[in-house]
Amino acid sequence: MRIIVADCAAEYSGRLTASLPPAKRVLLIKADSSLLIFSELGSYKPLNWMAAPCTLKEIEPADGDAAAPAEPAEPVGAAESAEPKPIKVLRVSADKSNDILDVKLFHIYSDETYDLGEDPGLVKEGVEDHLQRYLAEQIERIGEGAKLVRREYPTAIGPVDIMATDANGEHVAIEIKRHGGIDGVEQLTRYCELLNRDPLLAPVHGIFAAQTITPQARVLAEDRGFTCLILDYDEMRGAESDELRLF
Repeated sequence: MRIIVADCAAEYSGRLTASLPPAKRVLLIKADSSLLIFSELGSYKPLNWMAAPCTLKEIEPADGDAAAPAEPAEPVGAAESAEPKPIKVLRVSADKSNDILDVKLFHIYSDETYDLGEDPGLVKEGVEDHLQRYLAEQIERIGEGAKLVRREYPTAIGPVDIMATDANGEHVAIEIKRHGGIDGVEQLTRYCELLNRDPLLAPVHGIFAAQTITPQARVLAEDRGFTCLILDYDEMRGAESDELRLF
């Protein structure tokens, strides 16, 4: 990861055109040559960027055009002046389009490179995989007498999160989401329609399980004959409540 703090300006051209006037900013350059431009305040998102796959080139001004490093950018509200000549230009070109991001550097405060190594990735609690595992281990939450068939039950259109049987021995397809919306109900509908074509499985019932379910999704699910099941993640993993109790 290369981190540059500099007075800079940027021009993006291609499918769209955008520009950033001179100001002090932070540039992040990743190993894949992608470049992101950040400011001190505002959104957590970069002001502008070029995503991989792309190619980065550093362009030095021609000798005749070379200028001494400019002084740091004037504070906001200072009198406007002509843009100084850059001491360096970072040109990032998209590999699959004509998009180009040119970043002109006028004064560099810091230019450091760090080897961050391999990142293990973000580990989230309460995600669908955890909910799926806990529900598979506690399958009677869908009803007394229920039995687990398997997790990630394969179908021609993708795996069903959990396949189980109810107390009557009939199959139940369970779709699990953190936050249940209409898209999840549509997904469960496709699974059940496909599974019910198999005479060895039919009838296959559907359960839409999530930590939260939107009112619209609940109406749609129940209209299609599915059962809605709210999953309490803390309860399922055996976590104790932080609420104060008298006894």
